[in-house]
Amino acid sequence: MVSNEQKEAVWRAYRDRQPTRVPVTYGVNPRIVLLDPSWNTRGITYREYVTDPRAAIEVQLLFMDYKSELLHRYCDHPLGPPERWDFTVDNQNTYDSQYFGAPLFFGDGQVADCEPCLAGAGKHRVFEVDIDHPLDNPFVRDCLRRHEGLTREAAKVSRPPAAFGVAPPLMGFDGAFTIAVNLRGPELLTDIYEDRPYVEKLLRFIQHGASIRNRALAEHFGRRAFAGARGSHADDSIALISTAMYRELVLPLHREWYAQWSVEGPHGIHLCGDATRHFVTIRDELNVDSFDTGFPVDHGGLRRDLGPDVEIAGGPEVHLLLDGTPEQVQRRTRDILTSGIMEGGRFILREANNLAPRTPEANLDAMYRCCLDCGNYE
Repeated sequence: MVSNEQKEAVWRAYRDRQPTRVPVTYGVNPRIVLLDPSWNTRGITYREYVTDPRAAIEVQLLFMDYKSELLHRYCDHPLGPPERWDFTVDNQNTYDSQYFGAPLFFGDGQVADCEPCLAGAGKHRVFEVDIDHPLDNPFVRDCLRRHEGLTREAAKVSRPPAAFGVAPPLMGFDGAFTIAVNLRGPELLTDIYEDRPYVEKLLRFIQHGASIRNRALAEHFGRRAFAGARGSHADDSIALISTAMYRELVLPLHREWYAQWSVEGPHGIHLCGDATRHFVTIRDELNVDSFDTGFPVDHGGLRRDLGPDVEIAGGPEVHLLLDGTPEQVQRRTRDILTSGIMEGGRFILREANNLAPRTPEANLDAMYRCCLDCGNYE
């Protein structure tokens, strides 16, 4: 087993631009235990998880155990219980859509999702959302109520040596184009050609509303929005459009989003899906030097396109990790590591993208062991 000291040395060397081995991490959240009966033995539903603070605390404690007792064996996360654990108002990726009025629905065996509330007629009703008073928004009020409930329940939790708190329900932003697709559905793509002024108005309304909301929530909890050493963003649905259309319609919004930070960059971005054709444009136009990827990705080709100084995070596809054999996972991991992606020492190995519940430990083990064997810099 790799010790905590060895793991920290790998990360420190990576940060110092003197890498010794490719670091390994995983993107996980509480759904990893919520949707796995071997962890969620009481069968807590997602509806209970977002409405009952006691259920949320229970699930997030299971998630803490998953990370500290299991996941650390197969990546460079530290082993052992954390010194501090913050419970969260967890909305998965629905928070932007709910804020702009999309109703939540609960499917069997899945986390909740949102209906495209602007599909069909009535696509202009989104502009009735009062974005100038975000703390009065019904969804935000519900998040604040949930935060209060979590705070009451967290005070009852005692599991030394960990100290517990509750994180304020601050929000990021999943991108104006992505949220427009979530709200309008695939009709947004025909709107681009049939009602371009509507699309432009909708995108700016969404981004402006998210900016106001994030600032108001941060101020409410005594924080500052758009703080940190680098800006962050995401906009997965740009995978649906050409680079020419991205430049024309979405790039100006991304530039404005990053401009809200006090630093000029470099910045980071998360983009799942088949969006790598946009990466050079994003690097050059937005001063982005860190890309968190999903799939499909040609890792060697992406490294050649972006050069050795750009950070890329990615790895075996989540469906392969879930349903493949250890041999297939090992082979895929080795192919990625030997593709040229390691050139420059700016690669982080992770699943592509967001580890699925019930992923076999044998497959996680195969991925990590392959990196220990093939991910060294010599």
